[in-house]
Amino acid sequence: MKNAFREIYAGFFEKEHFWPRLVATVVAVIVMGFCLSWLLLVDWGTDPCTLMNNSISQTLGISLGNWQALLNTVLLVVVVIFGGRNLGFGTLANMYLVGYSIDFFMWIWGQVLPEGLFDSWVVKVLVMVPALVIFVFAVAVYVDMNMGTSPYDAMPMIVSQRLPKVPFKVVRMGYDALVTVIGMLFGGSLGVVTFVMVLALGPVIEWVSKLLSKKWDFSEI
Repeated sequence: MKNAFREIYAGFFEKEHFWPRLVATVVAVIVMGFCLSWLLLVDWGTDPCTLMNNSISQTLGISLGNWQALLNTVLLVVVVIFGGRNLGFGTLANMYLVGYSIDFFMWIWGQVLPEGLFDSWVVKVLVMVPALVIFVFAVAVYVDMNMGTSPYDAMPMIVSQRLPKVPFKVVRMGYDALVTVIGMLFGGSLGVVTFVMVLALGPVIEWVSKLLSKKWDFSEI
């Protein structure tokens, strides 16, 4: 068992472009947290996962980072038990860095931004648009680095494997819808940003993949 683990461990580090991909993954998830902190201030919606986690953390009276870390740890155990694959450093980065990055940047904004800044819809639009664009691009980079799937994203894959007659996109849409409803039940608000993310993530991920493939060959990763 130990020898097998060592072989997997060594093979993982020997993959081509490992260190650039690792750095890109870590930067991408921190940028995701940075953008989500702005989207939370705008209060016009976020991705379903953050919507749910933020609402539950506020209800429980704990930080978003702590709640997200706890939930992701539980989900990771479930994923491992049910044979989830594609786990790696990207899994850990997404599990912990996104939530704590949001907490950190929200604390920074609370110190430096004037009170009532986001009462103006003009300010909200000016902040929302670049934050949303950068967030979607960061998610695309994170996915395309192929360093591991987050427990949140692995769950619908596991469900889909056990429902072979149901298309994965249907399972994923139902999963995101359920998570969104849970978030709303805990006081979260559904905004236009959530709908934009659902529509934009897929095409942008595909576009970024083609863009990066021109510089790096991921065919053997």
